[in-house]
Amino acid sequence: MPSVTAVRTSVLPPYAAYLRVYEPLAAFPEPERARWQTYAAEHGPAAGSPGAAPSALAERRRSLAELVTVTPKALPERESRDALVRVADGVTYICPSRIRLRSWLALEELKEELPAPLLDAVLPPAVREQAEADWNRWRGDHPDTRPWILTRTWHVPMRWFLLFSEEERHFSPALPALPAEEGDGGAGRAAAPASLFYLTPMAQARRRLARGYRVLRENLDEGPLVTGVEQVGRWLEEFHPRSLVELDYGGLVHAIPEARLADDRSAAEVAEGIAALRAGDGDRAGQAYRTVTERWRLVQELLYAN
Repeated sequence: MPSVTAVRTSVLPPYAAYLRVYEPLAAFPEPERARWQTYAAEHGPAAGSPGAAPSALAERRRSLAELVTVTPKALPERESRDALVRVADGVTYICPSRIRLRSWLALEELKEELPAPLLDAVLPPAVREQAEADWNRWRGDHPDTRPWILTRTWHVPMRWFLLFSEEERHFSPALPALPAEEGDGGAGRAAAPASLFYLTPMAQARRRLARGYRVLRENLDEGPLVTGVEQVGRWLEEFHPRSLVELDYGGLVHAIPEARLADDRSAAEVAEGIAALRAGDGDRAGQAYRTVTERWRLVQELLYAN
């Protein structure tokens, strides 16, 4: 894989992880392709911003700002025309934000996760009903649309790790703030948190997921893990075969001590568990599973801390 640059910022994002697909410009039909090409030239790494542009955090800040109003809003009024951009081996890749679409999908999940009284307190029924009516109308006009970004709060689903190998892991330790020094134009450096992400070609991601799915189907009963892997596989099939797939720990780096983050080898442990299942070693597979689930259980419990 080509070298990549982590996005650094000093502003705390939501405690969420992201699975993203970056498609090559060739995957987009005209005139959308021309618009993204212009966008990448203006906002992408080649224009002076390393990594992805606008940054993943900038996207989250904008979406949160749009929703924090006196009158509760379930989703932004207009769809975002922004994207995350990567350039690798001379190829420009685009990951459209589609914040409004993702807000609709998140609202569907929220209805299943929260009890009705709490959901009514967060989003009044009238607000939800309008959002649902807009969603049904929009979905009827755009039946084939899918999000380029999947989001999960307070954890990384185990099935996401199936797509990556240890060699594709990119960890960057936190950077302390530096004061402005004479001779550097008066510019200092803001403190930056640690970052952790994985990046792989789509072909590799699909191959690993298919192998893992086959092993799970042969050794486990039908359940949330097997069903979840199948859903991720169907989602990946919607994209260009030469895309890039990224797993970004996002704001979870603020919930996990840096030492634990540096030692996190979840993708390698999931791969070890799949290999053990394939070899018929249930004890070793069980140990790998417990290691990963215990790590993320500790993170999820922070949701209930005061």
